[in-house]
Amino acid sequence: MVGCASAPQSSSQRAAAPSTSQQLGGDWVQVQRGDTLGQLAARANVPLERLQRFNPGVDARRLEVGQRLLIPTQQERAPSGGPYRYQIRPGDTFSSIARHFGSTSGRIQSANPGTSPTGLRVGQVISVPLSGSAAPRAASTGSASQPAAAPTASAPSQALPASARRWPWPLEDYRVVRRFGADSRGTLQPMLLATQAGARAKSVAPGEVRFADGMRQLGEVVIVHHADNLQTVYALCERILVSVGQQVSTGDDLCEVGQSDSTQRYDLLFDLRQGGKPIDPRQVLR
Repeated sequence: MVGCASAPQSSSQRAAAPSTSQQLGGDWVQVQRGDTLGQLAARANVPLERLQRFNPGVDARRLEVGQRLLIPTQQERAPSGGPYRYQIRPGDTFSSIARHFGSTSGRIQSANPGTSPTGLRVGQVISVPLSGSAAPRAASTGSASQPAAAPTASAPSQALPASARRWPWPLEDYRVVRRFGADSRGTLQPMLLATQAGARAKSVAPGEVRFADGMRQLGEVVIVHHADNLQTVYALCERILVSVGQQVSTGDDLCEVGQSDSTQRYDLLFDLRQGGKPIDPRQVLR
């Protein structure tokens, strides 16, 4: 991050002049002639899919000289379907943030009831919900959907493709300790499976690993993309056993399940999505 916290100003003003130089430490970068999205990601030491998720309006095939791309910080998260965790930068307003992520300033204000739009502080982390139920458009080089531990939208009713039938469960020995569904506050919660020490989560269908890395509060996470725009998420892992771009078959080991500090159980968070929209895994798993 650049600079220190700015003083409160009106919502139509920017807190400080935004950086326009090629700073790659959680700021913005300008596209230069000959740049590709992959080169920019490598230069910023950010996974390509993570860079894509934080720039939902960017088409990797049509980068323009002078175009500005957002480089995420370690504190930021971009789960599929939102809400984003966004860290305030110099010059930010709710309106400018909303334009970048395809949201509205009203939705951002509602998602951050204790935050004044006239008192944004550089380094502050806010929630940025997306407009409607659609996930941000991914760049064409194959971005990975990231899991949301607690999606805020209701599960959509949708017809499942023929390929999503009678998939095996991701663990050989398990018990369901939390079903997919809304909690007492109406917030969707992914399925949680308890298992034994040394258990390995397995791919429930053939696909390609699109994300294999750590995420805040979710431990080590693996995301696999399958046919018909289906994605499966395996979180709370202790050790990842696959790499991004790897093709996996049904039953292949993906990660070792970790132990929860709070419950002392070995739990796997399992999430199933189609086009970023959450699906009850019980509709698909046999």
